[in-house]
Amino acid sequence: MPSFHSVFLAAFIIAYGLKLWLALRQLRHVYVHRDAPPAAFADRIGPEAHRKAADYTLAKTRLSLPQLAIEGAMLLFFTLGGGLQWLSDLAAGLTAAPLWQGVLLLVGLSTISALAELPLALYRQFVVEARFGFNRQSVAGFFADLAKQALLGLALGVPLLLLVLWLMAAMGALWWLWVWLAWMAFNLLVLAVYPTVIAPLFNKFQPLDDQALRTRIEGLLARTGFHSDGVYVMDGSRRSSHGNAYFTGLGKAKRIVFFDTLLGQLDPDQTEAVLAHELGHYKRHHVMKRIALMFALSLALLLGLAALKEADWFYAGLNVATHSEATALALFFLVLPVFLFPLTPLMSLYSRRHEFEADAYAAEYSRPADLVAALVALYRDNAATLTPDPVYSLFYDSHPRAAERIARLQTLARQTLPT
Repeated sequence: MPSFHSVFLAAFIIAYGLKLWLALRQLRHVYVHRDAPPAAFADRIGPEAHRKAADYTLAKTRLSLPQLAIEGAMLLFFTLGGGLQWLSDLAAGLTAAPLWQGVLLLVGLSTISALAELPLALYRQFVVEARFGFNRQSVAGFFADLAKQALLGLALGVPLLLLVLWLMAAMGALWWLWVWLAWMAFNLLVLAVYPTVIAPLFNKFQPLDDQALRTRIEGLLARTGFHSDGVYVMDGSRRSSHGNAYFTGLGKAKRIVFFDTLLGQLDPDQTEAVLAHELGHYKRHHVMKRIALMFALSLALLLGLAALKEADWFYAGLNVATHSEATALALFFLVLPVFLFPLTPLMSLYSRRHEFEADAYAAEYSRPADLVAALVALYRDNAATLTPDPVYSLFYDSHPRAAERIARLQTLARQTLPT
């Protein structure tokens, strides 16, 4: 039987080779179709806008190549390169308390990974996004956000890590069940407080003050039977000119949020159609389905971790001598993406199906033509490519390709025409 060292290395080569192949396919396909929009969009999106979207996609995809190299190098360093053992030894030298050793190890792992990716994040924001006219954030604002994210991560993450590591050590053979219950409770708590506690740390939210648009939205909410805590506008323009809309929160704390940039891109009919799409996600129970799927997958993963936690070959195969709750946790979630990457298309397919369902719901409560017009405007203004590589899209795209999505909406529009 091959050692786990060999199995992991083979899986690493397959996963990262596949990611590289997909990126190269995307680069070639988008470049070949750069000069003219698809026939279905020729009367809606001009050649210049289409070339901008292609060039923006090419720039982002090229940037993914060094990011892929950094991620792969960091993974090999922490596993086969002995980096995780080095971090474990360092944490042991700083404190004798096993729980705090584990926290230092995991926080150190996260910090080193974030620092390794920081140069590319800066390049993405201040070179790629700026080149195409999307960046509106200052360097000071970028680092202020980074500091807030780090402090929030520590405030939420350290207590959670302490609890998880304690449960793993103290709860015996059923530790995975207790960790799963704690994980569910933590996620539900974050979802509940996110709109009113976490999100305002990064953006300002003001009630929608456009009375005409507000009346239309309230009419749509009444027709769909949706009850929320309010309709808010977020200052997304502080960081980017990209537009979006979403709803957030649980129970009575649900909020509808529009980016201020989106309200500047769409007319009232189109805005109402976009909101109807977002409501479709709620009314078709997509949020709850995804939460349930996340909890089911996390339970399966914890059962897998429980099986590996006591296996000597698991640690030895990844060049780690210290057997502890923290090293088991770190190793498991370091190597897991390598083995799961070939399954990525399944999750993307699941997400795309939800987008089609939300579009169909929107077609019931707004005009399909308005949603088509809104999508075309967002594709154009956000420089989203209309010609992604089909295989790349199969793996990565959480939304259907533009041509497929609009074709379905046009079919729905024909079906709703009066006879």
